[in-house]
Amino acid sequence: MKRIFFSVFVYTCGSLSSFCQHSGAVFSCPDTALQRAFEWAKKMALSYRGKPQDPVGPWYESALPPRSAFCMRDVAHQCIGAEMLGLKRENKNMFHLFTGNISASKDWCSYWEINKYNRPAPEDYRNDHEFWYNLNANFDILNACWRLFLWTGDRSYIMDTVFTNFYDRSVNEYIKTWILDEDSLLSRKLHPNSPTNYNPQDPFHRCRGLASYSEGVADLRMGVDLVAAIYCGLQTYADITETKGNKTEADRFRLKAEKYRKHLETYWWDSNDSLYNTYYNETGKFGKDEGETFLLWFDALKDTARLRKTLKHLIAGKWNVENLSYFPCLMFRYGYWSDAYSYLLLLSDPATKRREYPEVSYGVIQGFITGLMGIEADSRYNRVSTLFRTSGLNSAEIDSLDILETSISVRHKSDRESELVNKGKKPLVWRAKFSGEYFYLYDSVKAVRASREKDQSGKTFSFIDLIVPPGKVKNITAPVRSGG
Repeated sequence: MKRIFFSVFVYTCGSLSSFCQHSGAVFSCPDTALQRAFEWAKKMALSYRGKPQDPVGPWYESALPPRSAFCMRDVAHQCIGAEMLGLKRENKNMFHLFTGNISASKDWCSYWEINKYNRPAPEDYRNDHEFWYNLNANFDILNACWRLFLWTGDRSYIMDTVFTNFYDRSVNEYIKTWILDEDSLLSRKLHPNSPTNYNPQDPFHRCRGLASYSEGVADLRMGVDLVAAIYCGLQTYADITETKGNKTEADRFRLKAEKYRKHLETYWWDSNDSLYNTYYNETGKFGKDEGETFLLWFDALKDTARLRKTLKHLIAGKWNVENLSYFPCLMFRYGYWSDAYSYLLLLSDPATKRREYPEVSYGVIQGFITGLMGIEADSRYNRVSTLFRTSGLNSAEIDSLDILETSISVRHKSDRESELVNKGKKPLVWRAKFSGEYFYLYDSVKAVRASREKDQSGKTFSFIDLIVPPGKVKNITAPVRSGG
């Protein structure tokens, strides 16, 4: 496998000043605490943008700040927030570097961290046989690239051979090499592919292929978060494959993914504690530590009762700021809107320890836009969805949001009225969603029969789809009384 580490992705952006000045989405609402939280998060996130002259090319900090680097896990989490702030070039370059540096010599790993000097960060890499790597990373990156495709409509994320080679290797050779087939998860060796003359005191030997994002458990053979990550990665690969026209292959990978989900539910649920175990160690015992957050992040829980118990445990617990940075988006997604609102304020509070960690501000930005404002994109249908997940907030607006190769403004005037302005040069489909059951929604004064759906928490929503031409404004309202 030829390495392309020094092949920085190049962009034509008109001028250096235009590269530096794009500041991304603007949020406004009458809640002064929320307003301050968004403004803090945006300022903090953009402060981590790399300099145009950095050898690595466009990038943003997504690791421990003193390293001037970006880490696979952090970037997979921060990337959608980055798109919302106009960091499109940065995302493309960083993901191109991660996917391009997968290699057989590293047993189909990439570089866990890359620094601004266009080098694997020395804090995590000595050579191809001695380095730090969390095995979740390949599947997290795979899913992040898919989400970027859905948000941007940029087909190179699913068609470029550098990206597709990474996906193909990750769901095939990578799984085989690291003994990650579903029937081997609890019987695999503790350190497969360990370097010659293995030294357990050397973290580049001991942590060359950690089976979890949780790094504090000694002799961890398997983490529940890795099981969830593989499930999500295979589901994502199936989605990509089907989008490219191969439904038969997609169905095969969905069946394979389902084996991991069933494994998770069969072996990892602790019926005594009504919680999932999070690790399995070398002595053959299950235990609990970090990891539950990623069951939600990778959308691996389909049992509603177990999902709710997991959410309640997370909300009641005390977690480090890296875990908490996922909470706003996740709590909005799973129906805990009041808690999500509280996490937006908590993470932006000056009293919160380590709130300057890069993931925090990017997580808050995504929490506002995909969470509170309910703005999602699906480039397969050229569709933007909106849903005001209000918990007492009367109104809120997002302006100058780049999405699906256009720019939009979304204004939720109340929980029953939303407006979308298409400021770009191409039409898009707007799925206007409202909480509750409605027979009709109103496009201006015209009644349109509504469809309904339920989210992961069981909440019912009503929606209509309509085309918004470039330069046009559409306003949708729901009736005063639920039920039409």
